Amino acid sequence: MTQDPFRLVVRDPQDHQRETMVTVSPTVIRLVPDRIRRELRIIPFEYRAGMITVIAERVGDEAADNAILDATGFRPRWLLASAEEIARTLNALGSAEVGVESNQGATFDADYLLDHGLARLPRLGEELASRGLITEEQLGEAIAEQERAGGRIGEILVLGGALEEHALLRVVAEKQKLPTVDLSAFDPAKAPVDAIPEPLARSLRCVPIAIDDTYLFVAVPDLPDRAVAEEIEAHTHLKVRPFLAPASEIDALLRRIHGAEYSRFARFDLLERFPESSAHKILSAGQKAFLVLLALAAILAAALFFVPTAIVIFAVASIAYTANSGYKLISGYAALDHRYEFDATPEELARLDERDLPVYTVLVPLFREAAVINQLVNSIESLDYPRRKLDVRLLCEEDDAETIDAIEALSLPPHFETIIVPESDPQTKPKACNYGLVGAKGKYVVIYDAEDRPEPDQLKKAVAIFERADESVACVQAKLNFFNQDTNLLTRWFSLEYSTLFDLILPGLDARNDPIPLGGTSNHIRLDVLVNVGGWDPYNVTEDADLGIRLHKTGYRTIMMDSTTLEEANTRIDNWVRQRSRWIKGYIQTWLVYMRHPLRLLRDVGFKGFFSFQLMVGGAFIFLINPFFWALTTVFFLTQAGLIQDLFPGWVYFLAAAQLFLGNFVFMYLGMAAASRRGYYGLAPYALMLPLYWGLMSLAAWKGFLQLFTNPFYWEKTEHGLDMSSPGTIV
Repeated sequence: MTQDPFRLVVRDPQDHQRETMVTVSPTVIRLVPDRIRRELRIIPFEYRAGMITVIAERVGDEAADNAILDATGFRPRWLLASAEEIARTLNALGSAEVGVESNQGATFDADYLLDHGLARLPRLGEELASRGLITEEQLGEAIAEQERAGGRIGEILVLGGALEEHALLRVVAEKQKLPTVDLSAFDPAKAPVDAIPEPLARSLRCVPIAIDDTYLFVAVPDLPDRAVAEEIEAHTHLKVRPFLAPASEIDALLRRIHGAEYSRFARFDLLERFPESSAHKILSAGQKAFLVLLALAAILAAALFFVPTAIVIFAVASIAYTANSGYKLISGYAALDHRYEFDATPEELARLDERDLPVYTVLVPLFREAAVINQLVNSIESLDYPRRKLDVRLLCEEDDAETIDAIEALSLPPHFETIIVPESDPQTKPKACNYGLVGAKGKYVVIYDAEDRPEPDQLKKAVAIFERADESVACVQAKLNFFNQDTNLLTRWFSLEYSTLFDLILPGLDARNDPIPLGGTSNHIRLDVLVNVGGWDPYNVTEDADLGIRLHKTGYRTIMMDSTTLEEANTRIDNWVRQRSRWIKGYIQTWLVYMRHPLRLLRDVGFKGFFSFQLMVGGAFIFLINPFFWALTTVFFLTQAGLIQDLFPGWVYFLAAAQLFLGNFVFMYLGMAAASRRGYYGLAPYALMLPLYWGLMSLAAWKGFLQLFTNPFYWEKTEHGLDMSSPGTIV
């Protein structure tokens, strides 16, 4: 009987007395070019832990190490075998058809392998239990979970933490007679990137790792079915040989290989496809010309007719104030009088079959968030959604070593993936989110901030609402509020503002079918629509508001749902001012972008939508005007100056006075109504002090406005975790 040429007796160089019989895979052997194999007389054995194990007659020198490293991207570890066995294996490799006759290596055109995929491995659970990799109790729990939510036993065991992913992969590889490869330290420069088009590699979740004259070697997370195999082979004249590797390592290697391409997509996709919707420049040429002419006209008019010119300016400002207050009152009343939020009842959620739920992508952009990583993971893990259908992407900036280290210190389950966003300008949250979209697996996508605590059933509610809504609904916005509202006066005011916005005004906009400027988190979006409209604008520092307007402009709807995500309210004024200044800067950016062509915007959204946009987004300018009116009022009460009386003749005076009382009444009334509606009755009295809060808003507004012209794309970082280390102080 002929000895199997692929079985060798090997020895450890450190212990020549210890011999082991091993079986080498011809597929693994072929990853090293034939010239190097024969020149160095080596048999590649396995890839693991960033190294390639090779069998040779003697341990190689530095030149041999470097030759193998250059060819494979791995540093070698040496095992020894006799010269006769090595020669026999090399000769057998040259004459045998790999994978079909010997069944020692896999080939996509072998019917046996194509018809025996991972889903059909016989009694995989029993096999794992018999090897002591899992307990009988863990297997029973996995089977029960499979019956409830579907999925594969191995996948369920890994996601539940009962089984390590590499251990599962080794068992599957052995049963399928497939080689495995460790991609964690693979040199992306060694990958034959042109062998398979990148979009195909990403969609099929495979990556080419080596090539020779006959074969293309591809890493896959699972044995491909026939359709996938044929799709890959349609793009190459070579025979394809699969290696098993963890899906997370395949995704990570694809990003290392195509990182520059993905980074370009994140920064420039919207700009290249829809340049008029991008905030990459502050003012268009037409806007600059208009503003210069307007400024010259105002200066000339003021020089010739100072008092009439000032009267017109103050009258226009008073009308804008009144319109803004009245519109928010109407929107708030619409939400008070009717319940417009789409909702999913507990009975409806209970009827959802978890086996039919779609994959959900959760994007979590992170920057200097090491202090809240543990809380973040706990919040995501608290979501009532099948783990195997969660695609959680932690988006970390390349230069944020502290946050990356904090994540790596945790043993995150496989449905969490850490994605390193390459350093590039602009360094903004929307750019990171765009980068995270590449390869996203979900039908729907949601953004959560690092400190967010969404209600556990929020994803299921969103799915139920999407399934019930028509195709025009592209986004479902959850409500936002704070878990530390009672820390100090600032957090109480902040909570009143959020309650007013998310419990009254935005539901009112939903009821009126007006454009909804989204909140920065907990907006659930159909992934296909998001990609089609260009994703987020990386140059806009309130990418949420911009996307809400862009969706409406494109003909899609955003609706509200009755689910709340709790965030951390700023406890310090300096931190709050940074956050608020960025928001107002972004609102002004968004207004300038869509007012490049006001008539086009009017045509796209209609008069009602256009009017709403001016008051909701353009209303940010009011915070810039406030200090001037406060200053004039103060000077008048102190001096009774006649000039100020001249600037406010009868009708202008009554309009301004009405706004003074009406405007403050509206905001205080809405604050109290929102607090009561949410059940935060203890906050209602603090609504009487909101005019002081508007003073802080104006301070932040001017900071953001000036920064718009000095550093328009700078993302003012909001520090999180402050209320966990300190109880806070009264402002």
